[in-house]
Amino acid sequence: MMARTAREGRVAWIGLRPGRREPVREVQEAEITPEGPEGDHGRAGKRALTLLQAEHLGVLAALLGREAVAPALLRRNLLVSGLNLLGFRKARLRVGPVLIEVTGPCPPCSRMEEALGHGGYTAMRGHGGVYAEILEPGRIAIGDVVRPERG
Repeated sequence: MMARTAREGRVAWIGLRPGRREPVREVQEAEITPEGPEGDHGRAGKRALTLLQAEHLGVLAALLGREAVAPALLRRNLLVSGLNLLGFRKARLRVGPVLIEVTGPCPPCSRMEEALGHGGYTAMRGHGGVYAEILEPGRIAIGDVVRPERG
């Protein structure tokens, strides 16, 4: 049942973090290497890629009393719509041609207070997305399908 979804997800946004505390670069496509997105300062291994549920942006905006929250403020690599990412812990997902394994939740850091204002850290709890390891690299683009990998 874990591999059954109502529909496929889609990559809605891509962001690269060139360095610590540097602004996130929004891009239309990105090369995903075994270490993570090319041009991103992230970590290799089980935290090589960060993904955020697009549907959580509205929740965060409501919790913060805002009209909207820009994905770049949250400093994740991919915004995915239409697929419940938290339902795929320890599962493999195909993101366009890239194969990843979701390794666990990505908790907010204390910088969310700085990025989102008072209460930003607490608002992000449970809405911080997931980490993933890169199993098969490739090039991804906005609009790519995100689906469970059938074993």
